[in-house]
Amino acid sequence: VQLQAFGGGLVQAGDSLRLSCVASGRTLSGYAVAWFRQAPGKEREFVAARSRSGGYTYYEESVKGRFTISADNAKNTTYLQMNGLKPEDTAVYYCAAGRGVITSSTRNSEAYDYWGKGTLVTVSS
Repeated sequence: VQLQAFGGGLVQAGDSLRLSCVASGRTLSGYAVAWFRQAPGKEREFVAARSRSGGYTYYEESVKGRFTISADNAKNTTYLQMNGLKPEDTAVYYCAAGRGVITSSTRNSEAYDYWGKGTLVTVSS
């Protein structure tokens, strides 16, 4: 599976962005897909995930109510809709996919087998 993330950019606080993670090579059906981010000088952190079945979503506490993860299976694409962006959301955002992800490992980056190159989101105050 090859993943490509895009959609980042420079926005102002309060603005919205939608990130896309396009998969090629095989369908993402049966894969959990997640978004992680890494801010300058910080470790990579979990942002949001969609379960293998697509029936469950998970969010990091600071983005709950502002970010939404969704998917278009026909396009083999997973999205991260980000509303009400804050300067602290500034980071490189990565999408990842894994077949062996279970509920307890959803937030663990090591549970994911495939990663896309990141897309930079910069939020100015």
